[in-house]
Amino acid sequence: MDEKLESILQGAGALFKKYGIRSISMDDIARELGISKKTLYQVVDNKTDLVAYYLKSLVTKSDYSCLIGKTDEMNAIEILLMVSQAVSREIKEMNPVLAFDLQKYYPGIYREFVLSKRDHVYEQISRNFKQGIAEGLYRDDLGVELVSKLYVQKLIELHNPDFLSSVDFSFEKIFQTMFENHIRGIANATGLAYYENQINKLNITQNP
Repeated sequence: MDEKLESILQGAGALFKKYGIRSISMDDIARELGISKKTLYQVVDNKTDLVAYYLKSLVTKSDYSCLIGKTDEMNAIEILLMVSQAVSREIKEMNPVLAFDLQKYYPGIYREFVLSKRDHVYEQISRNFKQGIAEGLYRDDLGVELVSKLYVQKLIELHNPDFLSSVDFSFEKIFQTMFENHIRGIANATGLAYYENQINKLNITQNP
């Protein structure tokens, strides 16, 4: 990615996460970055163009290696735990208004983002399932394709503003509970024992 564009996306993304998208103008973004609006428009055509680039960058950055670094020497459960913690940290910084603004004011771009994210996460989850089965940590009777699709669908529903507005729990709480149920459903006895040992070592508070 072009360095100028990446710098703009980092600055714009920080504002979007904090305040949502609708309330942030191109003037706000230029001011945040310490550049002129003319310079900003040399990199992106308009705000819609900027939002599209921003969402594409989110898909790329959701890769395991981007979230937690090198994974070659980690087993499947270690990867899921580290990714879960990384996602939880990101969620803490996320303003629910962001998802609402995207769905209401940029429905086409948002739908494309959701579909791209779905396909990307599906590939990673499927890979993790196969790794865990090969390592003897996950149940060997898992229907990898079906369970992967079900998990991804849950993640998509989690980002639905209508769903979020209908529950009294934070996005972070919901995600952590879903993750806990997910890993307990796919791990075998060996995997569960390893998982319990890891969360005790990491002192992770699990949700009922």
